[in-house]
Amino acid sequence: MHSILQFWGPAMVSGLLFLGAILIGLFFHFISFQALRRIAKRTARVLEGSLYTHCRAPLRILIPLIALRISVPLHAAVIPAEALYYLGKMLSTILIIAAAWLLVRLTSVFQDFILDRYKVDISDNLSARKVLTQIDIVRKILIFIIILVTLAMVLMSFDSFRRIGTSLLASAGVAGLVIGFAAQRTIANMLAGFQIAMTQPIRIDDVLIVENEWGRVEEITLTYVVVAIWDLRRLILPISYFIEKPFQNWTRVSADILGTVFLYVDYSVPIDRIRQQLGKIVEASGYYDGKVWRLHTTQAKEHTVELRALMSARNSSDAWELRCEVREKLIEFMQAHYPECLPRFRAEIWGQGAAQSEQGKPVK
Repeated sequence: MHSILQFWGPAMVSGLLFLGAILIGLFFHFISFQALRRIAKRTARVLEGSLYTHCRAPLRILIPLIALRISVPLHAAVIPAEALYYLGKMLSTILIIAAAWLLVRLTSVFQDFILDRYKVDISDNLSARKVLTQIDIVRKILIFIIILVTLAMVLMSFDSFRRIGTSLLASAGVAGLVIGFAAQRTIANMLAGFQIAMTQPIRIDDVLIVENEWGRVEEITLTYVVVAIWDLRRLILPISYFIEKPFQNWTRVSADILGTVFLYVDYSVPIDRIRQQLGKIVEASGYYDGKVWRLHTTQAKEHTVELRALMSARNSSDAWELRCEVREKLIEFMQAHYPECLPRFRAEIWGQGAAQSEQGKPVK
């Protein structure tokens, strides 16, 4: 009985120490984040709200772990040295992983803080989309580096992995060449991601014509780009595509764009009346940005005249709607007022006398 008490007495003290460390850590976490939540509600600032949202979960694990790790030397009288060593290693490993989780969440806090200063949901959002693209790619690069460094630190914390690494060092050159050759496309895509982040041939929410498809850049990762097509499909392209191949970027400098509508009419059409009607249609449209509209005669073919209506809009979506509206209303105007000026083919019918004189014989 005495020996049992000798064993269980220190063990209970050790367990109470562990439990106390966890409770202290959780209490400190609770108090800190309750205060942070109140500050976030009172100030309505993005930074405090983002810290509360993103960092609450990892710190709920990290703070008690720190308290546990600090309390490990206090158990030396109860726990054997070897067990205490492995316990410390285990807690250190979990600490590294939890700290990495916190760092990954902090990249989201950084992103929220920067993007709060740049609004994307406005018409003139070019500078905001530049920053959004850079922050998004830099955040993904930071997450990749954090994961890589965390994995290296976890492995290096164990002596057995150090010895394995030393034994493999001799063959690292050959292995590096093999891995580099196998992963050359991935590495090329990652380097292309760096280049796109700096030079920005494309940005988040840019309007592109790529692979004969119209769409918006929805996501840019380190290896691929997602383009949302107008009919809700998604076009997935390797990020190196935008370095190696040509494509159209309709919002590279600004979102403003010119739209065109072509009409094919008869030679008898009153062009000035069509031009006046175009001005009325465009000025009354909610899709017109008030900058430019024109009507030009661009071609005169053997049967029809080609008229080109030119008009400006705030963005490509408005330009599409404006073109459809102008095309429809111009056709309705011509049908109502100048139906004889719609495209038609002319034919001459010779009379019987003309046919007789031409052919030299009567027409039957």
